Amino acid sequence: MPGAPLRIRLDDPETEVEIRRAPRARRITLTVPQTGAPPRLTAPPGAMEGELRLFLLRHSDWLREALARAPAPSPVRPGAALPVGGRLLTIEAAPGPRRAPRIEGDRVILQGRGEAGPRLAAWLKERARAALLPAVEDCAAALGARARSLTLRDQKGRWGSCTGRGDLSFSWRLAMAPPSALDYVAAHEAAHLVEMNHGPRFWALVERLRPGWRRERDWLKREGPALHRYRFEGEGA
Repeated sequence: MPGAPLRIRLDDPETEVEIRRAPRARRITLTVPQTGAPPRLTAPPGAMEGELRLFLLRHSDWLREALARAPAPSPVRPGAALPVGGRLLTIEAAPGPRRAPRIEGDRVILQGRGEAGPRLAAWLKERARAALLPAVEDCAAALGARARSLTLRDQKGRWGSCTGRGDLSFSWRLAMAPPSALDYVAAHEAAHLVEMNHGPRFWALVERLRPGWRRERDWLKREGPALHRYRFEGEGA
C-alpha cells in the first residue's frame, strides 16, 4: 500500500498537487480528478522531488487547462442547488422547530436551526440506506446469496465495493443520483457476492438483475464525478 501522500504547492497555476508514490508505477503521471479533489501526481518510488517538480513545470499548461475544465466545488447552503434522486432541487431554509429535511416540489426544505451541509449529508445517507437495503436484499435473494453487512461512506474512487466475506460498502452520494443508477450499483455489488471478478459470468449476473445496466453505468461514468463537487462542510463522512 502507498504511504500517506505528500503535496507540492505550485504558484502558476496556483494549486496544491498531491504526490503519491506507487510501487507498481513505471512512470510519472498527472491527473485532475473530476471530484474536486486536488490534482494527483503518481510516481515510481525512486523518483526524486526535483524530477517531480520538473515534470509539473513541463506540464503546467496542461494542468491549467484541466483545472479550468474541472467542475468547481459547490458549497451546500440555502439558495444553492442540490441533486436529490436525479432531480436538481433548491435548498430553502424555513423558520420553525427543527424538522428533518423534506422535498416540496422543486425545493428541499430545511426547517429549524443547524448548518445546512451536515444536516443534508445526514439526510442523504438515510435516503441512500433506505433505497440500497431493499435493492441489495432483492438482488442477493434472486441470486441465492446474502450480504453480511452494508455500510455507507463518502468514497471517491468507487460507488460500491464487496469483500470476500460479503460485506458491502456504498457511497451515500448515490442518493443524489437517479434511482436507476443506484439500483445498478446495488445489483453490481450483489453480483459480486457470487462472482468476485468482472468476468463474463459476473456480467451475465448483472444482466440478469439489471437488463439496462449499460445505460446506468454510462450515466455514472459521465455524470457521477460531478456529484463529488458538492461540499457538505463538517459532514464527518
